[in-house]
Amino acid sequence: MKCRHCQTPLTRTFADLGSAPPSNAYLTKEALKAPEQHFPLRVLVCDNCFLVQTEDFAAFDELFDDNYAYFSSYSDSWLKHSERYVADMVERFNLGPNSMVAEIAANDGYLLQFVKARQIACYGVEPTASTAAAARDKGIEIVEEFFGESLGAKLARAGRAADLIAANNVLAHVPDINDFVSGFTALLKRDGVATFEFPHLAELIRHNQFDTIYHEHFSYLSLGTVRRIFEANGLKVFDVEKLPTHGGSLRVFAQRGDTGTNAQTSSVEQIVAEERSLNLDQIEGYEGFQLRAEKAKDDLLGFLREQRSNAKSVAAYGAAAKGNTFLNFAGIGSDQISFVVDRNPEKQQKFMPGSRIPIVSEDRLRADKPDFIVILPWNLANEIAEQLNYTREWGARFVRAIPEVKIW
Repeated sequence: MKCRHCQTPLTRTFADLGSAPPSNAYLTKEALKAPEQHFPLRVLVCDNCFLVQTEDFAAFDELFDDNYAYFSSYSDSWLKHSERYVADMVERFNLGPNSMVAEIAANDGYLLQFVKARQIACYGVEPTASTAAAARDKGIEIVEEFFGESLGAKLARAGRAADLIAANNVLAHVPDINDFVSGFTALLKRDGVATFEFPHLAELIRHNQFDTIYHEHFSYLSLGTVRRIFEANGLKVFDVEKLPTHGGSLRVFAQRGDTGTNAQTSSVEQIVAEERSLNLDQIEGYEGFQLRAEKAKDDLLGFLREQRSNAKSVAAYGAAAKGNTFLNFAGIGSDQISFVVDRNPEKQQKFMPGSRIPIVSEDRLRADKPDFIVILPWNLANEIAEQLNYTREWGARFVRAIPEVKIW
């Protein structure tokens, strides 16, 4: 396999998490009768540009099909984050009734609803039918296609060029990252701005966030590597912000390299320097991660064995993709975690891929009163613990497994 950006042959493994089905391929009761397709979950690092990337096994359209079940609007904190984003961008870039805002990977309209509420023209690009339909139900125009240079140019020719393009948690999800980035160059107005949010590779390594590795994430991104990719495809980074979302993310601001007028802020070089201090510009910075992932797996398995020997019941909350990575890497099934609660009705009455643990509504918590609740989306642990505070009435305790097992 060659690097998705620079075409250098890939020979170095960053992490090997065994094999697993696609993390958002939730199973119906009928599907339990059939075998699941598993793919190796191995991540490589490029010796030349240091792009961390999954090995090619799962096909893109198999991961993002019509039954895709991730809906952004079921997280209250993510909705608040998105509303703040819109307010900040409107003020910073003087967006108004004559502006055009586009979002790539618009999901269920979680963000564009706040743009629409300000009476600013907007549309989304979203290839998955299930989430696109939910966005249209909010009155948001959706182009139901995969984004790349061809679609970006086509939209620009149709008068849909954008003053602002938002791309939240999608840059890591594309197999052809060069074509994807070139689409922004094609779609931006001469002085337009694109923002990209993605989990920061530095935080993944620093805090052992191995469960954010799954087949839908083709890339794991540092600012240094992103800047190199952008420059090769017509974009220039001019600002970057650190965000607490998804365990530590970056919001990168980019403009067309040929016509953009925004001056580069000092934060760009500051974060690149921070990455250099972690050796992310050298192969040594990527060594030793596998051992830390295996320790986290062993610690959670030890906790579950202890609870079973003590006749304690364990459930989980949040049928998140990162949880599926952890469960499959550790080989955990319904004999160790009896069920997973999720607020999303699209996931309820289905089963976790690979582990086949049933996904249920919150009513099951009140009925079964488990002793421990493992919060799988650890990045939302505080929000979820507050939401489930009533479980303290029967003495339930919460558990988080990343970066290590924590019980409270």
